[in-house]
Amino acid sequence: MALVRGFLGLAAAFCVLVVLVLVVHPHRADGFSRGFFAASKGVVIPPLAGICATSVIVHDYKCQEHEVTTQDGYILSLQRIPEGRVVRNGAGNKRQPVLIQHGVLVDFWDWSWDELVSFDIPAIFDFVYGQTGQKIDYVGHSLGTLIALASFSEGKLVNQMKSAALLSPIAYLSHMNTALGVVAAKAFVGEITTIFGLAEFDPKGEPVGNFLKSLCAHPGVDCYDLLSALTGKNCCLNSSTIDLFLMNEPQSTSTKNMVHLAQTVRDGILAKYNYGRPDYNVMHYGEATPPIYNLSNIPHDLPLFVSYGGQDALSDVGDVMLLLDSFKFHDVDKLSVQFIKDYAHADFIMGVNAKAIVYNQVVAFFKRQYS
Repeated sequence: MALVRGFLGLAAAFCVLVVLVLVVHPHRADGFSRGFFAASKGVVIPPLAGICATSVIVHDYKCQEHEVTTQDGYILSLQRIPEGRVVRNGAGNKRQPVLIQHGVLVDFWDWSWDELVSFDIPAIFDFVYGQTGQKIDYVGHSLGTLIALASFSEGKLVNQMKSAALLSPIAYLSHMNTALGVVAAKAFVGEITTIFGLAEFDPKGEPVGNFLKSLCAHPGVDCYDLLSALTGKNCCLNSSTIDLFLMNEPQSTSTKNMVHLAQTVRDGILAKYNYGRPDYNVMHYGEATPPIYNLSNIPHDLPLFVSYGGQDALSDVGDVMLLLDSFKFHDVDKLSVQFIKDYAHADFIMGVNAKAIVYNQVVAFFKRQYS
């Protein structure tokens, strides 16, 4: 799940520490698509044009809208919180930049998370690093952790990275225990774009709605509480937070991205997108099977904070154990792990106690890297 507006609390929590907060919002759904080419990079848009006005400025934070163009011509939208409510004298642009990356259901078009790894995140890091001249602290949730881990495994970003916090991480998905998710993963075969006739996976649209109804009709699948059916039994949400979520989410993603995630569930490995035929894979990768992202290649001295929940149906404890096993040779003083027994996937973003339990620990972790 991607709960973009839920990151406001996280951004606010970091404002005590951070002057530059960039919330990444790739693959915008406001008329731009992947493939739309822009003439310039790093364009500052008036605040009224986007999320700043609706979700940040109303909470008395300054906010800027930026556009960044990737190497393959896609336009990404970023929101920058340049300072906290209280400006500290002399801090200026020397405070530590933090990049916050959301999860999956944000925007759409024909891409999978491979493109996020290859093009989007590098472009965003180049932009932030160019603006600040400082290495970046990264915060990812859900898919935001997956694309970070895949990038790190290929040596991307690490020279511009100070540390990374991975909340409710997903890399391996073979232990995912939500009945709806398992049934959906089995249904997402490579021909699903033909079934839908669309590259966009819009949870609010009729084709996807009909698809979800068919999934919910399977024995053992309970869709009465769809949020719990997808993410696990969240302990710490309140009705007002859920109402805010339902007003704005879920948004679209690409069908290809959902297929890629389903492949990760079914195959039990972290690999690039499988085009379904050996000759197609050879065309894209030079080999009949998609290359694997080898997480053991992540630099052992990269500071990592991993936080996961005992009730999370997407970031299952068994899969997190597989992920942590990839870090068995990681420098002991560079890896911090937090387990929250009662937390499920959405608690990390919308939990009423998330600041006290999670965000404060992330800030403390970042501060330790400065000493």
